[in-house]
Amino acid sequence: MSTGPAAPLDLDKLFAARLHAARVRPYLASALFALHTVESRRVPTMAVDRHWRCYVSPAFVDRTPVEELAGVWVHEVSHLLRDHHGRSDRVARERGLRGAGERLRMNIAADCEINDDVFGDGLVRPEGAVRPATLGLPEGELMEDYLRQFRLGPSTQSLSWLDCGSGADGLEREWDLGPDGAHGLSEQERDAVRFRVAQGITGRPGSASKGWRRWAEEAFHPPQPWRELLGAAVRSATSGAGAGEDYTYGRPSRRSAGVPGVVLPSLRRRPPRVSVVIDTSASVSDAELGSALLEITAISRAVGGRRDLITVVPCDAAARIVHPLCHGEGIPLMGGGGTDLRTGFAKALRARPAPDVVVVLTDGQTPWPAARPPCRTVVGLFPRQRPTRSWDEEDPEYVPDSPPDWARVVDIG
Repeated sequence: MSTGPAAPLDLDKLFAARLHAARVRPYLASALFALHTVESRRVPTMAVDRHWRCYVSPAFVDRTPVEELAGVWVHEVSHLLRDHHGRSDRVARERGLRGAGERLRMNIAADCEINDDVFGDGLVRPEGAVRPATLGLPEGELMEDYLRQFRLGPSTQSLSWLDCGSGADGLEREWDLGPDGAHGLSEQERDAVRFRVAQGITGRPGSASKGWRRWAEEAFHPPQPWRELLGAAVRSATSGAGAGEDYTYGRPSRRSAGVPGVVLPSLRRRPPRVSVVIDTSASVSDAELGSALLEITAISRAVGGRRDLITVVPCDAAARIVHPLCHGEGIPLMGGGGTDLRTGFAKALRARPAPDVVVVLTDGQTPWPAARPPCRTVVGLFPRQRPTRSWDEEDPEYVPDSPPDWARVVDIG
């Protein structure tokens, strides 16, 4: 018996859902209407590629209420705004993750980042939406954090159907139109959309969730060349010999075979620990202190997003309390006096466990430790006109020292 041709995509219903999404989330309107829809019977629901095309299943649209479709619209465009495809590619390179299974994990982790606070207030949660609670995980974390906290198994078996497209996990699909296909946005157009959305969020911050406000703040301060250099310097320091290495008897060394009766430990790689010393003296402006917190984001990404392994030490003439970065949103950068970052070095190096790398963010107007620290050091310098004569900071005879030769120096700005 002939079943007849498949029903076409109900564009009226689909676009009515998008209009509803724009009404309840007006700050996302420019992104929602930047998406170009593509009918596809190869996607289970809706999916996006990195070029801002939205692939839509006609059968899914037919069986889904408009209010839930609106939630799916917001969910899919959130993947693109938050650059989940680019972040997934970076995580895959840094952690050596390969294969479709790992990309599915990235899709699930990205969904957890979005779905913990995107629904409610007029936006209905779609049926089957993955939330952190679904996997017994805490809310309010990033994709990179969630990715470390679960593996594929019985708890994720019901999510094997999930496919939000290459825009969510970076893995190109057979049905992707690719960079040369029609109606894709250029990189400049994508950045312009993100900027307009960030403007809408920061203009009326009370109407957006905490996660969106955090995203908008970072969107207004996109990675700059010096941040890439700073991140590269930290990655180089943390990947060097001795950084993040320790001995363990859990797996004996292969050299034990040559020494009968003796068990030798093997060298084990562990995630590196980073201590960030921030110059809070009077010579550093409030804008530079704000920038310092943004540089810490680049440092966090350089070590794979492990914010729990990063500590922050505000310091002027004396070191302040050591703050874990996992509580970074509330770090008070107190100070305003003179400058002596030697105390910051001392406090950072006294921490237990000890850091593998010390990163110093300063204008350079400080004395430096006389001896090389027992770990690698990266210095991020705020821009200053370097004086040819003595610089007056409480002492007219004071001449600021240049960063020592044993530090890797990156100019910020």
